[in-house]
Amino acid sequence: MTTQKNFAQNIISFYKNLKFNYSLPAGIEVMNPIKNKITFSLFTQFYTKYYSDNSKRVFIFGINPGRFGAGLTGVPFTDPTKLKEICGIDNNLSNKKELSAEFVYKVIAAYGGNDVFYSKFYITAVSPLGFIQDGLNVNYYDDKGLQEMLTPFIIKSIKKQLKFGVIRSHAICFGNGKNFNYLNKLNDKYAFFEEIIPIEHPRFIMQYKRKKLDEYVAKYLEILSQ
Repeated sequence: MTTQKNFAQNIISFYKNLKFNYSLPAGIEVMNPIKNKITFSLFTQFYTKYYSDNSKRVFIFGINPGRFGAGLTGVPFTDPTKLKEICGIDNNLSNKKELSAEFVYKVIAAYGGNDVFYSKFYITAVSPLGFIQDGLNVNYYDDKGLQEMLTPFIIKSIKKQLKFGVIRSHAICFGNGKNFNYLNKLNDKYAFFEEIIPIEHPRFIMQYKRKKLDEYVAKYLEILSQ
């Protein structure tokens, strides 16, 4: 008799078995954080701590892993500092902070803290793997060739994650421009969710709207609470 995997085990298995066999455009390299043993250990500790149950969750889609957040910890929008100080998972990684992580954890604290938030939401990314060009982050939609090449991989990845235990009535998209437009077109075709709700990306808020931080935290809470 096969024992059903819980949410954490599904996440860990999904990322551990990610296969990427695509020829990338010239100059672009793939970033798969959990291939690093230390990152995989931290990633496993995080998901075991917060997702070892069979509850269904609302999916939140970011863009793809960045160098200073998930690129180091394996956990979306969670830099090493947040992982250590807020999630209680000790690490000796770089102390570099990620702007997006700073905003997301303000929202999580306002929502009720890690235990409450992660019991209801699963943060993933349209592309579960990241990309680097000349030492800098590349978003999957920054290069048309990259986006077109990735589309079958992205569709397959979303379909696999839907099996974890998902609330299909709606999902949330970080980014109300290119990320939302791309994801929404896929959703129109494949009906992953009944509705995808876009909201300004944390990085955009921290870079360009920092003076209105409290307003955006309130906006996030309103959407998360619907």
